[in-house]
Amino acid sequence: MRAKTVLPAVAMTAVSMVLTLAVVVMWLGAAVPWPVALVVGLGIDGGWLATLAYERRLAAQGDHNRAVTAVGWSFGFLAAGVLIAHALTAEESAGAWLAVAWLPLAAKALWLVHAMWERTALTPVALDAIRGIQQEARDEAAVARARLRAEASTEETRLTAVTEAGARVARVQAKTAQALSSAWSTLETARAGEETGRALTSVTARVTPGVTPRWELPVWGPSEPLAARSLESAPALTDEALDVIVDEIRTSETPALSYREMAARFRAAGHSASEVRLRAAWKRVA
Repeated sequence: MRAKTVLPAVAMTAVSMVLTLAVVVMWLGAAVPWPVALVVGLGIDGGWLATLAYERRLAAQGDHNRAVTAVGWSFGFLAAGVLIAHALTAEESAGAWLAVAWLPLAAKALWLVHAMWERTALTPVALDAIRGIQQEARDEAAVARARLRAEASTEETRLTAVTEAGARVARVQAKTAQALSSAWSTLETARAGEETGRALTSVTARVTPGVTPRWELPVWGPSEPLAARSLESAPALTDEALDVIVDEIRTSETPALSYREMAARFRAAGHSASEVRLRAAWKRVA
């Protein structure tokens, strides 16, 4: 991994130093003796290389010096400036020389990237630990997503089953209510008819001269169940006592109360008796 950043920086440094030295020798060789131009080129490259070496030494010690960094970048800009000046004064291939004038600065930037990589580099043990943590987090996230999908599917199935069961119950209740309504309508029609009403009255109670008891429809409607404690606290009434209570309630007003009114007042008074016994008591006293 280290070679991936250090090798490009070394290669770019070598190319820029050779190019800078060649340009200085060719450019200044025409005005001064070539040994002088060679010394100038080596000075620029040497200063650039010396500051780079010192920066690398400080980086290896975990330190940093802004003055050294500024001097190094100054040598880099000087080398780039020499290349740009040569490109602008060259009579031939000025564009080609100008295109490579950025190499000293590029080499400096590559060493900067390599230094940043060294400051952030981790050991193989740390990298393995990080990969393990990331993999564990991905596993937990996948398990959580699978659990949520399974719970959502289960809840959807449960809601579908409950909805279908509710629909079936509603259909049965609707059919039952329709059948009860039809039966009630039939009973009401029979009760309202003159001939059928007289016939039903004659079989539901004894016919006495001048008295024609009215045949009542059976009670159909919501009922409130009594609590077990109230039933236990009040003992069952005997037939004689039940007859007395029913007769008192029936004759409490004039004309006498109907069976449904008597039954409502009987239960409102707190008495307890089954529908069969209460209707039998009504027939006996009526």
